[in-house]
Amino acid sequence: MNWRSIKAIYVFEMTRTFRTILQSIVSPVLSTILYFVVFGAAIGGRIESVEGVSYGAFIVPGLIMLTLLQQSVTNASFGIYFPKFIGTIYELLSAPVNFIEIVIGYVGAAATKSIMIAVIILATSTFFVDLRIEHPVWMVAFLLLTGISFALLGFIIGIWAKNFEQLQLVPLLIITPLVFLGGSFYSVSMLPEGWRTVTFFNPVLYLISGFRWSFYGISDVPIAVSLAAVALFMAACLGVIWWIFRSGWRLRP
Repeated sequence: MNWRSIKAIYVFEMTRTFRTILQSIVSPVLSTILYFVVFGAAIGGRIESVEGVSYGAFIVPGLIMLTLLQQSVTNASFGIYFPKFIGTIYELLSAPVNFIEIVIGYVGAAATKSIMIAVIILATSTFFVDLRIEHPVWMVAFLLLTGISFALLGFIIGIWAKNFEQLQLVPLLIITPLVFLGGSFYSVSMLPEGWRTVTFFNPVLYLISGFRWSFYGISDVPIAVSLAAVALFMAACLGVIWWIFRSGWRLRP
């Protein structure tokens, strides 16, 4: 394993983030705060608490997960797609670095950036509501597993995408609706029976439910099921990337 090449890719991606800090960090944080203010003010005035937790505090894990999923996918997909788009991928192809090292470098940087934004949002939310974290170790575990898993998904999207429209297709048309319909702003128990059944087919529900459990000890599904869902998703993404590697695929524009 060439750790020097992994470090080079990782440092380059992180440096690019800090060069565009307004777009990479400040913008998603402000967008999430606006979500918090709007939903907290509009709905929080009608719903005082959900399962014993104030509504403003209840939606914080969902908002963090919304940003984490979006940023993980976007950062990883853009990170590998942009060098293909401008042609600098040939510099990477000519270097003594294999496919696994490329994946670790890009996915590691994307996961780091998304988790960093999630932590900033978590810290910012304490100015608006009283938060408690009953299971901090599990909270960190969910952040890491989810960030890495969806960064792997983003890397696959970046490989597959042929243009910027395809690059934005999954985050905008699939992930965002799934997060909104996955219990980010409400408990599944509040839904009618029919919609409740449909919601359980939403894979994002299990991520949000497990993450919220790490805060308040409440969840819509058992915590073991949430962990299994995250592990299964990560295994599936790793399997796809491994298949791409074994099939002889090469990075090309």
